[in-house]
Amino acid sequence: MSEPVYEVVWPLGRSTVTEIDAKPRISDLSKAKIAHLSHYGFRHDEMIPVIEETMREQFPGIEFVAPEVFGNIHGPKHGKEALPVLPQRLAEHGIDAVITGVGSCGTCTPAVARASTIAENAGVPSATIVATAFLRQAGVVAKGEGMADLCIAEFPGVIMTQSDEELRRNTRDVLVPNIVEQLTRAVGHGEEVVEPDKRDVVFTGTLDEVNEYFIEHQWTDGLPIVPPTIDRIEAFLAFTDRDPDEVLGVIQPENREATVWAVAANGVMSGARPEYMPILIAVVEAMAEPNFYARDFGATPGLEPLIVVNGPIVKQLGFNYETAVMRVGRQSNTSVGRFARMFLRNIVGLRFAPDDADKASIGVGMNVAVAENEDAVSEIGWPSHAEGFGFARGENVVTVQSMMASTIPIYTAGDTAEQHLDTLVEIFGGMCAGWAHTGIKKRKNFPLLIMSPGVAKVIARSGYSKRDVQQYLFDHTKISVRTLSRHAWELGYTSYDLQQLHDEGMVSDAYVESDDPDRLVPVFVAPEGIGIVLSGDPGRNQSRGYVQNQSHGYPTAKRIELPRDWDARLAH
Repeated sequence: MSEPVYEVVWPLGRSTVTEIDAKPRISDLSKAKIAHLSHYGFRHDEMIPVIEETMREQFPGIEFVAPEVFGNIHGPKHGKEALPVLPQRLAEHGIDAVITGVGSCGTCTPAVARASTIAENAGVPSATIVATAFLRQAGVVAKGEGMADLCIAEFPGVIMTQSDEELRRNTRDVLVPNIVEQLTRAVGHGEEVVEPDKRDVVFTGTLDEVNEYFIEHQWTDGLPIVPPTIDRIEAFLAFTDRDPDEVLGVIQPENREATVWAVAANGVMSGARPEYMPILIAVVEAMAEPNFYARDFGATPGLEPLIVVNGPIVKQLGFNYETAVMRVGRQSNTSVGRFARMFLRNIVGLRFAPDDADKASIGVGMNVAVAENEDAVSEIGWPSHAEGFGFARGENVVTVQSMMASTIPIYTAGDTAEQHLDTLVEIFGGMCAGWAHTGIKKRKNFPLLIMSPGVAKVIARSGYSKRDVQQYLFDHTKISVRTLSRHAWELGYTSYDLQQLHDEGMVSDAYVESDDPDRLVPVFVAPEGIGIVLSGDPGRNQSRGYVQNQSHGYPTAKRIELPRDWDARLAH
């Protein structure tokens, strides 16, 4: 008997990239006025004086404008965003070219590449400082922004492991010649690419042949896929009233359209069932929100999306919310979690090979979707996770956030709330402390605690509300400023200054009460930011915490929009 043959379609979305015209380079740098653009990290403050000194020796008359004039290209500094007004400021200061730095992490590299493409689009030539290991990622991001030949100046090696003298020597002898070359060389154009239509069959073959073809084209997560045939995709579309061509979002770095059709195609590939389609759409709607920053899920910490499902749909579609809730094994939990990773790979464009758009240094595995035990929530009288985002009990909701690490299993015991909470502070709070620098700097911190209903019952019986638990964790979880600052520097925040952050309104008075480096300051930014989901084995006294990235993947909740005759379709 011959094997079945499948006609499969393209699982990506249509590109929205428009090529940026190449800008003329600088013919005489001795007459140029150069702006430094910065995100104030990876020792850029040490490089800038060396860059200016060396270039002045070679090009007498060259002028430089400090990065403070333009603001932080990777987020707020001095209370303002830099990128939206960057073209205007460059024009106001008569800037002839920019030097942008420093790309040495999975999110700062896209940030510097995007800042340079904005300058290029405004008619200002650029040179973008990027460390060796991030060159390919910078190229991918630039291509997605419409500039396949962005002028990238390499800084050799690993910046955060170099001595002061090695950093100075590499800046003077390697980086500056690279900057000069990039500001003066000719610039080319990218090649025009013709992409398939959504219904075009891109390959025909057996199951094994289809999988080999998709692996070859980097369209899978490394596991076998279900072939995305038109009939399978249409089966998914039967569970939504949305137009297949509706664009749910366009997300960097590849800037592809996340259409309802593309959601269905990737849902098929992920092993989901057609009736999961409304959940998949809601997941994409959440991840497509600009403030979710799905574009930066290629960050070096290796973050992953974590999906929480609430509402009657949990039981309707057979989600696990008890024993082994975070294990693969239940089709709904597993395939929905897998879909989120497939979406990031195929539509967002975050692949770690061959183009290095995903720069997870080590990374963590795919998460299954977690469903909340709303029976337990009702029994103890706490609000559900979805209610914390303004939804009513009984609404079907998905909440998506980033996660980059989990704690050990946290076993707590005793018949009082404090006995359980003190252990949660020690283990959950202690692990979150190691990443506190980013949340404090960004004024955003959203860790998640999955708590066994059995533990929650003891705490609630002691008179604690969910808000009381959040406040207790907030009040009792501290870190010394010395440790906080050391961790920040090690990450690459080489200009981390709590007093400056306070002056800019980014941190409260609690962080600057004295100059004692051993003083203790809060790990969490706000108590209400600590998420609590009741799930897992109700017969065991265990919880587990998840550290949120704090720069990307802020918790985003979306209502699951069911088709008009949902019950009938489900029963069919």
